[in-house]
Amino acid sequence: MLGTRTEVRPLTPFDLPEFRRVIEADPHVNVFLRHRGDLTRLEPRWLGGQVLGFFVDGRLRSVCHCGANVVPGEADDAAIDAFAEIIGTSPVRPASIAGPRDAVLRLWAGLEPAWGPARSVRPDQPFLLIDHAPVIAPDLRVRRVMVDELDLLYPACVQMFTEEVGVDPEATHGNLYRARVAQLIAQGWSYAIVERDRVLFKAEVGATGPGTCQLQGVWVDPELRGTGLAAPAVAGVVNLVRDEIAPTVSLYVNRHNERAHRTYLRAGFRQHDTFATILL
Repeated sequence: MLGTRTEVRPLTPFDLPEFRRVIEADPHVNVFLRHRGDLTRLEPRWLGGQVLGFFVDGRLRSVCHCGANVVPGEADDAAIDAFAEIIGTSPVRPASIAGPRDAVLRLWAGLEPAWGPARSVRPDQPFLLIDHAPVIAPDLRVRRVMVDELDLLYPACVQMFTEEVGVDPEATHGNLYRARVAQLIAQGWSYAIVERDRVLFKAEVGATGPGTCQLQGVWVDPELRGTGLAAPAVAGVVNLVRDEIAPTVSLYVNRHNERAHRTYLRAGFRQHDTFATILL
């Protein structure tokens, strides 16, 4: 548009109110960004990277988290193209690009010539949420994981990560992955069904914002898959999380994982948006 001035620059703690204003356009889709902003106050030394802001005539319009994960927020085509131009010059490669599908796929189109090929492209991930009680009876065995159960839970977390991401987190992240699992347990964000020192099911809350949170790492013991355990277990997590953390619970799932997708719909989730993820 004639006379329109655009700018991209790293955000600072002084930009936090405007950052929150932008991502509040959809607090559920942008919960990861809100969580990172609240946790780090946009301080680079805490972010382990930076958050880029796209400004139009001096007003912040779009953002993009650039750290171990690249996550755009409220980004139109002009913002994505501007972000890609800057991100593409960075010598640092993230582990993934994730977020709303159109933004992620356009961003990857701009970065693929320099960064490709991707290890995995997941272009169709229904973003689901539930803001009411589950529509099926919950499995009442679901509970918070205790701090002294880290050694019990950790192998299930490693197996889930390896199945989902395709790499062994102990080989790629070292002790950082174990520390992250321990952190989630200590926060009270880790839930499981445990019987006779065996983890049958587990899930974690990975990010929170005002009134909303996002589940991650949902896993069922392979020997119990297809037995009907998953949906009531998910309902049990939803009940506890809605009581203890936030009234709206979201997650995203690969469309091709039909069993998992049906599980969440059966528990009462509904589709709110569509995500995509590029694993690098």
